[in-house]
Amino acid sequence: MPAYHARPKQTDGPLPVVIVVQEIFGIHEHIRDVCRRLALEGYLAIAPELYFREGDPNDFADIPTLLSGLVAKVPDSQVLADLDHVASWASRNGGDAHRLAITGFCWGGRITWLYAAHNPQLKAAVAWYGKLVGDKTLNAPKHPVDIATDLNAPVLGLYGGQDTSIPQDTVETMRQALRAANAKAEIVVYPDAGHAFNADYRPSYHEESAKDGWQRMLEWFAQYGGKK
Repeated sequence: MPAYHARPKQTDGPLPVVIVVQEIFGIHEHIRDVCRRLALEGYLAIAPELYFREGDPNDFADIPTLLSGLVAKVPDSQVLADLDHVASWASRNGGDAHRLAITGFCWGGRITWLYAAHNPQLKAAVAWYGKLVGDKTLNAPKHPVDIATDLNAPVLGLYGGQDTSIPQDTVETMRQALRAANAKAEIVVYPDAGHAFNADYRPSYHEESAKDGWQRMLEWFAQYGGKK
């Protein structure tokens, strides 16, 4: 499986690991930059190419076609298994299997919630504007709201109040599900931000929210991910 990874120049023993899950657009410079920024914070950061069996997102001219022609064809079960392989690779290549975290953006934000319910070894997760509810399909039989009772690790969700693709009523539905499950999770909504507010290569970028979200992510990983 192709993947991009970054690590600190100088290391002292096994490193805490963060798996970085792509947007719908696959692994591009923004996701690689996220890995490098995490490496500067002391992590082994790995972003796997999770569409590599089904096709290249660069071959699609627009988002609707990309979603229907590629993204919808990638089974959640396959993605979760691939992420397990990434975690295993990390443990054999300088990473500490006992200090495993995950973060993801957009499509990867939804996957981040699902992986927090999938891997009992996970220590922390941060989901950036990942879809919380939706229609169930053969490839996507569950959504984050369906697995609120099954979380293995604390999850921080970062969302935009102006995100028309993730309405606030769905965010509130997720909050209610998490409260009912007594889950260790927190959802932060940035009132002035829309979707993809951390994507600094797009017009959707909202600097204040992105910087605050990044700091919250680092603090979440430090608190729960076992960085120290």
